[in-house]
Amino acid sequence: MGRILGIDYGKKRIGLALSDIMGIVAQPFNVIESKGIKNDVLSVLQISKENNVSCIVIGLPVRLDTSEGEMTEFTKEFIEELKKQANGIKIDSIDERLSTLQAERMLTEEANVSREKRKNIRDKIAATFILQTYLDINTAC
Repeated sequence: MGRILGIDYGKKRIGLALSDIMGIVAQPFNVIESKGIKNDVLSVLQISKENNVSCIVIGLPVRLDTSEGEMTEFTKEFIEELKKQANGIKIDSIDERLSTLQAERMLTEEANVSREKRKNIRDKIAATFILQTYLDINTAC
């Protein structure tokens, strides 16, 4: 079994988190700049290959009232393109409601991180929340 990659997908930045080898703990990994869905898929697959990833979990941005918006559709397009090229890597998604807000709150209230630094790490922290939630509710990817 390989590691699990968590993704907070956005139009500007993509937050990434990786599980430990046992698939128990999520750890912030990286933030990459978005360069369009097709290029983003290639980047994610390259990172997956380099880190022995067997499963990718993408946060699906659903509104508080459970309706889907523009970002939900945008993320679904990314997921579909990723599934087409995954070559044996399992692709899953999870409701990511409030993950970015959680990350922002943690960085401001608990870590007292400056606004400029928050911008650079918020997305990988959100990806970590997404992945940890997934790991906590799923026994296997």
